[in-house]
Amino acid sequence: MPEPTTPAALLQLSGGYWKTCALHAGAMLDVFTPIGDGAMGASALAAVLGCDARALAMLLNALAAMELLVKSGEDYRQSETAREFLDTRSPRYIGFVIRHHHRLMASWTELPEAVRTGRPRLDRVHRAQDPQGREDFLMAMFNLASAIAPRLAKAIDLSGRRRLLDLGGGPGTYAVHFCLENPELAATVFDLAAAEPFARSVARRFGVADRVAFTAGDYFEDDVPGGFDVAWLSQVLHAEDPEGCLVILRKAVGALRAGGTVFVHDFMLRDTLDGPEFAALFSLNMLLVTPHGQAYSEGQIRGLMERAGLRDIELLDFLGPNESRVLRGTVG
Repeated sequence: MPEPTTPAALLQLSGGYWKTCALHAGAMLDVFTPIGDGAMGASALAAVLGCDARALAMLLNALAAMELLVKSGEDYRQSETAREFLDTRSPRYIGFVIRHHHRLMASWTELPEAVRTGRPRLDRVHRAQDPQGREDFLMAMFNLASAIAPRLAKAIDLSGRRRLLDLGGGPGTYAVHFCLENPELAATVFDLAAAEPFARSVARRFGVADRVAFTAGDYFEDDVPGGFDVAWLSQVLHAEDPEGCLVILRKAVGALRAGGTVFVHDFMLRDTLDGPEFAALFSLNMLLVTPHGQAYSEGQIRGLMERAGLRDIELLDFLGPNESRVLRGTVG
């Protein structure tokens, strides 16, 4: 982001959450799907959604000003962007991510207190307690992973590998796409029991339910199954402190045969820790929602992988959305 150089630019940055909140409201209320391929007036849509007609018209006008809706007379229709990404019928729907972001916002308003105390604002995050929030989180992870998993699966050579462990894999998106790209590969997703229905649903959707298994467990408390050739850890380490990361990496190493490979995919900071911008802001998000989480630099993750017993650690030639990177290490 360019440095703000005027008071107006700073104030635009300060008030940018207005647009964010309007988008969140549109996604939480799902104003887009009922409009479908036609057009609807505010009163008719309010009746469908159970909203106040006057208030909904104000939201629809704001979304039209943001070019997410198109207004003609008193009717509204979806923009191309909304039709592709905000209509639940679309295979490219990303509303789960937006809904998850909405649930995080209350904690972000308490960032000053989190910085003062060094403690998360977990009481303001409902993901763990609210079934709908948990579903939004898991499906958000599916949405985000789906944007890059097919490309990663093509970029990473798993030829000759037979068994892959997707450790902390949630809905199993990466496991599914690695199996799709490698017909002789079978995978196991290891995560908390709440993720199992979503993971099995994703595997069925992509036709690999016979090759993607699920093992419920907590990698801090439970044994992780062994005999794997590859362990995939995507967006897992940033939820823990360095010692927690080391526990997870050692569990991954212990699950592999000799010569096996561990891949770590995450948002990685520069070694100076002051960028890229997304990773630095994401680190604040982890401050807000976890007791000890943070973003780590490439160098920090390399050091942890070495302490876990991995060798020949290499940064892959891959740059994902929001500049995610992948490190690879081999079990000695």
